[in-house]
Amino acid sequence: MHFNRKIKLCSIETAAIALAVCALLFPSMQLFQHTGDNYFAVSLNGVEVGNLPSKEHLDELLVKARRQAVKELGSSELVFMDTKLETVGSERLWAAVDDEEEVVRRMADVMKRSTRETLHRSYTVKVNETAVNLGSYEEVHELLEQALSPYDTQNQYQVELGLDHDREINVLEAVILPREDVASAEEEFDSSAGIGAELDAMFAAVEPEVERRFEDFTGGLTDIDYAEKIEVVEAYLLEEELNTVEEAVNLVTKEQETQIIYKVVSGDTLSQICLTNNIPMDELIAINDALEDENTMIRVDQELVINVPEPELSIMWKEEQVYTEDYEAEVQYIPNDDWYTTQRVTLQEPSAGRRKVAAVIEYKNGQEVGREILKEEIYADAVPKIVERGTKIPPTYIKPISGGRLSSGFGARSAPTKGASTNHKGVDWAVPIGTTVAASNAGTVVHAGWASGYGYAVYINHADGRQTRYGHLSKVLVKAGQTVSQGERIALSGNTGRSTGPHLHFEIRINGSAVNPLKYLN
Repeated sequence: MHFNRKIKLCSIETAAIALAVCALLFPSMQLFQHTGDNYFAVSLNGVEVGNLPSKEHLDELLVKARRQAVKELGSSELVFMDTKLETVGSERLWAAVDDEEEVVRRMADVMKRSTRETLHRSYTVKVNETAVNLGSYEEVHELLEQALSPYDTQNQYQVELGLDHDREINVLEAVILPREDVASAEEEFDSSAGIGAELDAMFAAVEPEVERRFEDFTGGLTDIDYAEKIEVVEAYLLEEELNTVEEAVNLVTKEQETQIIYKVVSGDTLSQICLTNNIPMDELIAINDALEDENTMIRVDQELVINVPEPELSIMWKEEQVYTEDYEAEVQYIPNDDWYTTQRVTLQEPSAGRRKVAAVIEYKNGQEVGREILKEEIYADAVPKIVERGTKIPPTYIKPISGGRLSSGFGARSAPTKGASTNHKGVDWAVPIGTTVAASNAGTVVHAGWASGYGYAVYINHADGRQTRYGHLSKVLVKAGQTVSQGERIALSGNTGRSTGPHLHFEIRINGSAVNPLKYLN
């Protein structure tokens, strides 16, 4: 027993001596108390970076390591790097831990190896729905100047970027200013000159304006601006997201197809509209359901859809010009309340005049969009065209039968039978013999009976000057001179005259000329 007690005391003494020696030789070794997890193995992105006695300051160490990594990478931009931090805790009585600075150094090394991309400080330029990204403020300026330069050939204007005060976030807005205004604004303010300028402005306000002579108009560019609002915002973007200036210029200035509404004016023809707007005839017909072919009649104020090429960023500018031209006087209209609007008579033919003009002409991407005449001198007066026209709304026309299949349209066709016309002056609906035929509009019957190739037919004159014709009838139910109302039963369909089968032939004539009836039916 005494011997065993002696051995146990020796073991305790040996352990105590060993602990003391370790504490002297290995200062990183710590003696822990039993308090749960007190030893944490730390790894970053799967790489072990050290052992710590606590997780309390781990986030601070990670931030410090990130700063050190960015500094050592030597980048002034934002750096995007992976940082997946993991810890494994355990309870130890005695264990070695690492110095925090050493752990930070190891974290920084791992981060430098884990760097994925650098985010560059850049600028996003937005025009409508198009956005381009440029790497510097200077490149933004270059883009906007290049879009402007084709129209500002004398380099009179410059682009400035200022804060858009209508926005809550910092958004820059592009504006165009005359270079001379920018230069004067940058000069140091002179108080005496300022007072003089105010006096000049005051006297100018009370002095009567002197009429300018033609010699006073110097001509040239008077104003220029972007047609669309341009917004510029600062951003941090990846290298592959940035555009070159050349790419950006192409994106915002390349022409794209845009649809506009064109309103027909007096004297317009389809061929002239195509020529003026640089659009092929077949394309104009394809995008307008109201147009059947190049011979389709158009009316004043009719709206047509037109495809025009326009860039995303359009330039508007005004130019002062002095020129001599032939000019037309405005058409003078004399209303006639007894006539329908379809009726008009020219009372006086026009004659062009001659004049000298000073004007400001407004352009959009090279196309004139407005003209303001500032001064004119008439050499020879223009004679206006005088037209008397009706004011009453003309009556409507209805389909003269119920149902039926359209078997032959208006215009050119192959002759359906020997002796038939190849220029069809109406439309045909295939219907069974005996189908009711009604008056398309109210009027007076001027023919009711046999009419050669028409077979049995009815002609009706209407109050608006038009005439309707109904052919190949089996039975006529009205007489010449009889007044009929719209929709009134006037005949039964048949297969008489020059016909290839049971059908109704229907015409509308204006001033004696046949027109396509389908364009006038409601």
